[in-house]
Amino acid sequence: MENYLNLFIRSVFLENMVFAFFIGMCSYLAVSKSVKTATGLGIAVIFVQVITVPVNYLLENYLLKEGALKWLGDSYADVDLSFLSFIMYIAVIAAMVQLVEMIVEKFAPALYISLGIFLPLIAVNCAILAGSLFMQQKEFINIGEATVYGIGSGSGWCIAIISIAAIREKLRYSNIPAPLRGLGISFIITGLMGLAFMGFMGIKV
Repeated sequence: MENYLNLFIRSVFLENMVFAFFIGMCSYLAVSKSVKTATGLGIAVIFVQVITVPVNYLLENYLLKEGALKWLGDSYADVDLSFLSFIMYIAVIAAMVQLVEMIVEKFAPALYISLGIFLPLIAVNCAILAGSLFMQQKEFINIGEATVYGIGSGSGWCIAIISIAAIREKLRYSNIPAPLRGLGISFIITGLMGLAFMGFMGIKV
């Protein structure tokens, strides 16, 4: 349990997708104009990550990597399908995003309209694919660790977009120099928040 907690804290704060790696910046900046919309997209990202990272973990360990097919017999022990990793990961992500889109459209039509094109674009959000690629790189020992990492990486991205959305809502009432209004001040704030998150590196996990 302690190992899972450490992994969760690390993936949310120390290895935050936005503030540590600056991954998923397109939708992070485009859909962070209101807290309500940012929260909806953040929850959708968590949902997609929670499903896709464990599923891709199973694909990696029981189908794709070298020796993964040995459960079919000794004759398959040397088969290496790792060259299919990107295609398989993206296929799983696209399927899950389609599921999320249908659920949001059915139960939250107002949120579906406010998210617009950015909801289906979760499929090409590099933070989603990065979650599966980092999972592959970290070589988790079981599906539990992969699931916790999916929850943590998605939660970290969700915290990031909600935080910037809350700040941008307040900025509407601030006297910002004209050249910095819009994305200019958003980039500056993102950099400052990234520096702030570096302070979490002092956490011993």
